[in-house]
Amino acid sequence: MRASLASSIAVACAAALALPVTLVAPATATARPAANALPPAQDELPGSTQSLPLRPLGASVRTFGTDPGAATEQGLTRRDVRPFSLVGVVWDDPATPLHGTVQVRTRSTADGVWSPWQDVETHNDEHGADPGTAEGSTGALRGSTAPLWVGDSDGVEIRVRGEAGGAGGGTAPLPAGLRLELVDPGEPPEAAPAPRTRAMAPPAVLTAAEAAASGVNSRLAPYGATVIPAADPALETSALETSALEASGREASAPEALAQEAAEPAAAKKKPYIGPRPKIITRKGWGADEKIREKGFVYTKTIKAAFVHHSATGNNYTCGQAPSVLRSIYRYHVKSSGWRDFGYNFAVDKCGNIYEGRAGGVAKPVLGAHTLGFNTNSMGVAVLGTFTSTNPPAAVVTAVARLTAWKLGLHGINPKGTQTLVSGGGNLYKKGKKVTFHTIAGHRDGFATECPGKRLYGKLGTARASSAKYQGRS
Repeated sequence: MRASLASSIAVACAAALALPVTLVAPATATARPAANALPPAQDELPGSTQSLPLRPLGASVRTFGTDPGAATEQGLTRRDVRPFSLVGVVWDDPATPLHGTVQVRTRSTADGVWSPWQDVETHNDEHGADPGTAEGSTGALRGSTAPLWVGDSDGVEIRVRGEAGGAGGGTAPLPAGLRLELVDPGEPPEAAPAPRTRAMAPPAVLTAAEAAASGVNSRLAPYGATVIPAADPALETSALETSALEASGREASAPEALAQEAAEPAAAKKKPYIGPRPKIITRKGWGADEKIREKGFVYTKTIKAAFVHHSATGNNYTCGQAPSVLRSIYRYHVKSSGWRDFGYNFAVDKCGNIYEGRAGGVAKPVLGAHTLGFNTNSMGVAVLGTFTSTNPPAAVVTAVARLTAWKLGLHGINPKGTQTLVSGGGNLYKKGKKVTFHTIAGHRDGFATECPGKRLYGKLGTARASSAKYQGRS
């Protein structure tokens, strides 16, 4: 599929703030392919999505009848498909939970070997836009599992089983309209900078002139210094420039390269307790196709808290592949799940690289779709990977601390404090309920979920303390 890959989840606080949106429709359904048949590509945008309806398996074939929910096991037998790198399962009604297990195995394009069965995390709607909002009530929304990154593949097998303990002691019925989504992230942008591929402390950023003066060769950049030309026009615009562009009604430019910490807003520098602006790889830098998302932006009033997530896409990716993982998740959120854009405000890969998520300006209070019922006045940070039983690298915790020190600092928020948010409903709390969170909280604090995984959740105390230090707090 791509030889180059080896090197690569919104409400306004008042209705008056909400911009009208028209959600992109989910991927068009295709007829069930025969075994070993190749489904056609669904569109001609960079990247593609194959959407395959699931069918009853085993004993479910005899009980299926005309009611899809009567089948307690659905799936697809092994088949050839067009190349893809990420999988997920969607269904018709986002309000219907999937109580059961989802497992897939895939065939690698590199060596033709089939993987063992892999678990796909069932979200059961803990992610997404708040109920009753424009994004959260559109008919285009679908229920969806977490996406799983499997790498370059051209074969797939899947089984979805309802869990025991359903009505009458039987097996729980499965949601109607189950479909397997196979996502190809498409080619990476030609001029995109390669993210750091080793878990390390954030490197020094030198201009070309400084590098020459200090004797640093650009080929040594991966070993401790990132060399950026002194007048590189591809650097991300500063927050002040971004705000000016948005105020004029134009979308801010999203150049490809990393943002320099020197791009911190001048106004912010005069305020106390604002951490240095970290380097952020823009949407253009990771190759986001801006044609597939909703046009325009939706903002909340402020940012009072940060919810940390894991993407649950697994840890089998290299940091060079992280942009492809992001393009795949983005496409899955928009084309498969029916969201207006990428759900999280920011993402962090396992090497500590920070990425812009939902569009609208990294320094702006962009309304996300990351923590159901608590998207207002918060930001969502997704760490790419699964950290239920795997420890997050130190670079991940550092990146979360640096990002939150800056972004929360812009709004005068202490990372070690607590904040009160108002529930939008759809979670552990009734709509309108005031809930107090740690300023840097885990997704599980607002919803009955394992996210961000036990091991990452256990590191949030460290992230809070480090974030406060980056802000200059004792």
